[in-house]
Amino acid sequence: MNTLESIRTRRSVRKFTEQPVPHEVLEEIIADAAYAPSWKNTQISRYIAIEGREAIDALAAKYAAFNAGTLSTAPLLIAQTCIKNRSGYERDGSFSTDRGDGWQMYDCGIAAQTFCLAAHERGLGTVIMGIFDRPALETYLKIPENQELVALIAVGYPAEEPHAPRRKGVTDLLSYAE
Repeated sequence: MNTLESIRTRRSVRKFTEQPVPHEVLEEIIADAAYAPSWKNTQISRYIAIEGREAIDALAAKYAAFNAGTLSTAPLLIAQTCIKNRSGYERDGSFSTDRGDGWQMYDCGIAAQTFCLAAHERGLGTVIMGIFDRPALETYLKIPENQELVALIAVGYPAEEPHAPRRKGVTDLLSYAE
């Protein structure tokens, strides 16, 4: 699969088969995601793998009820975290831009998309989720103080093939400065 094909065919998958994701495949995906660009090559994204029907269902019921339907079939859930106070900072601790600590979300977004494209290349489906009880889930997952939970990514072999929604045209998306 070439880059454009991967970009144009990757979809958010919300229904998965029961087939587990082999650890070696997950490790390959993480190795590929490590190539995502980041602020001054800080590589702040970290990943926690949650496996097993009972563990995922319990997490969904208590911390991510909005996404319980999607999580009910996912054989693997990835909690993406980031190392705080690195992305967007200078060595002296000052901010490099007026975005403050918000720059870390750019880096995590790039890493999450790279993760999803690497999974797609291997025949896996993914969906990035952002609606969950972040503070409680950080405690439950024992996220270290120097990290922040950014996203949950459901991963598995697709039980559906979602169609591409209509896309906006270039004239809606692009303008030129004068």
